[in-house]
Amino acid sequence: MDTEKSGGLSAVMSGSDNTSGEVITGTRNDYGETKRGLSPRHVQLMAIGGSIGTGLWVGIGGVLSKAGPLSLILGYAFWGLLFIWPLNLTVAEMCAYLPVRGSIFELASRFVDPALGFAMGWTYFFAGVMLVCTEYSAVATVMQYWNADINPAAWIAMAMVVCFLLNVVAVKWYGESEFIMASTKVILLFGLCLITLITMSGGNPQHDAYGFRNWGSGNAMHEFYATGDTGRFLGWFKVVIYAAFTIAGPDMIALAAGEIQNPRRTIPRVAKLIFYRLVGFYIVGVLCVGIICSSRDPSLLGAIENSEPGAAASPWVVGIKNLHINVLPDIINALIMISGWSCGNAYLYSSSRTLYGLAKDGQAPKIFAKCTKSGVPIWSVVAVSLISCITFLVSSNSAVEVFYWFVDLTTTALIMTYTMMLVAFIGFYRARNAQGLDPASLPYRAPWAPYTAYLALVLGVLALIFVGYNTFVPFDSRSFVTAYFGLFFGIFMFIVWKVVKRTSFVKPSQADLISGKKEVDDECRHWEEGGIEEVEKERLAQMSFARRCWERLW
Repeated sequence: MDTEKSGGLSAVMSGSDNTSGEVITGTRNDYGETKRGLSPRHVQLMAIGGSIGTGLWVGIGGVLSKAGPLSLILGYAFWGLLFIWPLNLTVAEMCAYLPVRGSIFELASRFVDPALGFAMGWTYFFAGVMLVCTEYSAVATVMQYWNADINPAAWIAMAMVVCFLLNVVAVKWYGESEFIMASTKVILLFGLCLITLITMSGGNPQHDAYGFRNWGSGNAMHEFYATGDTGRFLGWFKVVIYAAFTIAGPDMIALAAGEIQNPRRTIPRVAKLIFYRLVGFYIVGVLCVGIICSSRDPSLLGAIENSEPGAAASPWVVGIKNLHINVLPDIINALIMISGWSCGNAYLYSSSRTLYGLAKDGQAPKIFAKCTKSGVPIWSVVAVSLISCITFLVSSNSAVEVFYWFVDLTTTALIMTYTMMLVAFIGFYRARNAQGLDPASLPYRAPWAPYTAYLALVLGVLALIFVGYNTFVPFDSRSFVTAYFGLFFGIFMFIVWKVVKRTSFVKPSQADLISGKKEVDDECRHWEEGGIEEVEKERLAQMSFARRCWERLW
């Protein structure tokens, strides 16, 4: 294999150096390529914004009522700290070393098996499109909070047009739009946590210092699907599965690796902050939601039972209404709408970049690798937008019902993708050891690897096996299909590519750790020559004090 050429995936698949060179040259000359227009500020907010969607505002009421507030915290902490945290750190190590435009799917093909890269890419593409549909349908349900007479398809169309336009401009302006919308979600979450702290201490119109009252009378942990300790365990596990849907993994970082400025500094920095995002946004957030609203509140249970639209089924809104605080529910509903819009925007980006990466590696039609002069894979964005038109199902079905269809379809596909990312990292770890790559030469090393990766891999496999445990007795065919479709789809795509292309598992000693690295080194030289941190300090030294403080935040 020609180690000076990028596109090692094509070479691995075909076994021909010439083929690899022709594919990459053709792609660059005839199709263009994405550009490094995302600053650290953009990437930080993309990582945050992509992980705070309507599931944390509205859908969480369903699992709160099933499992109870203590199970909610324990479930989120378990999945976040033992699966998502090590997943982010290990992917950051791999992508910081090779932040190529083929993304993590190409790396999986190099380090494990081309069939794994193919299966991971198409499984995540499916998950990404379903997430776009999820957020579009969420926008429709939120708008129905104010006006239930207008067909929700009108709100779907509105969201689709805005997100499409934001995704076809230069990536820099996409990053700016996502920065603004994601910032509103962070402000909303901080605001709701602050409201909870103030009201639980007695700062409410009723001057009721309710504290942890909603945890009393045996309401901390509920039985679900069974009785006794088994029922409480299954309630907790239901939260773990829901957390797998709401807590985003490193997909935004991995997919944007080829468009990030100074990637070998930015990627590790974003990944290392994941611990604080998990604790600050999720664990504290779900703690507050279990405080402000009782898991047995009649209004919450009634809204869930009747599939009431928008923030009506949000435990945050129910709790605030119970305290007789006016105006806030409408403000929260508006911010939830922006939240859904932001996530739709983010996942239109990620799914289109997935299709671009697949096309670039010869695993999807080449037309999807076509980029505009500003570096936007235009036909990939168009394709995802057209597929997401299935969201118009809301015109003939309940918008809330369609929303939960997409949630079920997405959850398993995401767990499947993240589990395959861990397999890719283990392949990378074995390859760098087998080939004697000096660990000190890596831009970033994940702590406690590979042990944390193996632990997370076991948890991911168990979650995939038992994700639909409550669909068997009594057997519910629709719920079974939506729960396990992502798993079967991933396995099917792996087998198809392995049979059709007759791929082989890559030996660690022969894995391609080189292709594309020289190009990335050349591209990033002005950020890295003289030392990454030293160059950054010199850049900051030329700024005013206020600007320097702002830049250091990211």
